[in-house]
Amino acid sequence: MDLRQIPRTAITTYLKVLRTPVDLALRVTGSGQDAKLAVDRADAAAREVAGKVTGDEALQADAGRRRKAADATEEAAELHAKAQKAKQDATRKRKQAEQQAERRRKQAAERADEKRQEAEAKREEAERNLAEAERRRKAASDKAEREQQQQLAEQAKRERLEQLDRESAALAEREEAVTASDEAERLKQAAAAAKAERKSGATA
Repeated sequence: MDLRQIPRTAITTYLKVLRTPVDLALRVTGSGQDAKLAVDRADAAAREVAGKVTGDEALQADAGRRRKAADATEEAAELHAKAQKAKQDATRKRKQAEQQAERRRKQAAERADEKRQEAEAKREEAERNLAEAERRRKAASDKAEREQQQQLAEQAKRERLEQLDRESAALAEREEAVTASDEAERLKQAAAAAKAERKSGATA
């Protein structure tokens, strides 16, 4: 047998003995849910403290379950109270609506005319807004088209400049090649002349 089972049983029995008269008193007096919740939380707290003191994890787990049950009970009570209040509010609003219905019926003709005027004003405003939106859309479209054309023109200009740069570079390379070729020919002729002169001097 688990040695902690003995103190756990003793503590549980003790708490039950303590709760019995309290629970009976609550039933007799018809105390509300808040009082019972307070007792349940106190019970859970006592079990948790006892579990920590004795190192009994099962007792601590039981305390946790009881605390969660108390939380759930409290939440359910709150939801029930909210539902009751919502029901009362709905009933009150329904009665108010019924009382206002008669007044609204008496004012129906005037309100109908007012609504027609409001609808006409809204329609005219919607037409103005639509026209303004169309104008802005067209202006934005025209602007975008101009910007695109400008970008295309600038791109074409850049491409033309790049082409001219490439052609200029190629022309410079050809000029350098021609100059190098002329220089090589000149050196070749000078070397031939020098060689011929050496031969001429050797013969003499």
